[in-house]
Amino acid sequence: MAAVTAQMVKELREKTGAGMMDCKKALTQTDGDMDAAVDFLREKGLASAAKKADRIAAEGTVSVETDGNKAVIFEVNAETDFVAKNEAFQNLVSELGAHLLKNEPASIEEALASEMGNGLKVEDHISNAVAKIGEKITLRRFEIIEKTDNDTFGAYLHMGGRIGVLLLIEGTTDADAAKDVAMHVAAINPKYVSRDEVPAEEVERERKVLTEQALNEGKPENIVAKMVEGRLGKYFEDVVILDQPFVKDSDQKVRDFVKSTGGTLKSFVRFAVGEGIEKREDNFADEVMNQVKGN
Repeated sequence: MAAVTAQMVKELREKTGAGMMDCKKALTQTDGDMDAAVDFLREKGLASAAKKADRIAAEGTVSVETDGNKAVIFEVNAETDFVAKNEAFQNLVSELGAHLLKNEPASIEEALASEMGNGLKVEDHISNAVAKIGEKITLRRFEIIEKTDNDTFGAYLHMGGRIGVLLLIEGTTDADAAKDVAMHVAAINPKYVSRDEVPAEEVERERKVLTEQALNEGKPENIVAKMVEGRLGKYFEDVVILDQPFVKDSDQKVRDFVKSTGGTLKSFVRFAVGEGIEKREDNFADEVMNQVKGN
């Protein structure tokens, strides 16, 4: 009987998209025959993930799970919005959220290799879901946040998980206020909590651009520096949440609203489904023409 090597398992996984243990079993059952192993997986319905491996999964959902003083925000992608609303997909999302909170993996790689309560690795559990649901599904990213009993999480999901926010306010247990700040993050999409967080090189680059703009406007050099500092304030308002007018009350800054709760905003995470994933553009007119020409 031929020995099943790690390289063979890797090759079969790439061909079929099936889970590692399933690939190993298929190769063992077929005495290392690659083509027979592919057929074995197809017969078992486990290789239906195969053709899906190169598909683009840019839909899906962002979800937040909380357990006492721990919370996780994570994104699970699928190929269509329709499947993202599917009950089996939603169940998978819940299972993944609970698993991430319980095991606190340090990276996506570690998360996919970790073992779930049913004895399957996360990546194999997802592969099984792919076989049942019929679309490519990926656990894309996650972030775990911890707090004390004196702090509060703010969580907000927009449009059923198209955008998700998880934040931490220390020194207050006002959950409603924290949720309002999370809504602000979802709506305005700030990049930083405070001015201190903005990288010095980013501020310097902005200052240089604003200086050139002011000089090109013909402003005297002796007042340019003062003008630039004023305009930098507007830049900070665009990227720093504490400097922004609060979305629920534009007469006060987010800084003042948070201060009124007695707390301090420490961090926030904002995920939007599919951001940064290049979506496939289907051109149905070209598809139809190609079919007509083929007939």
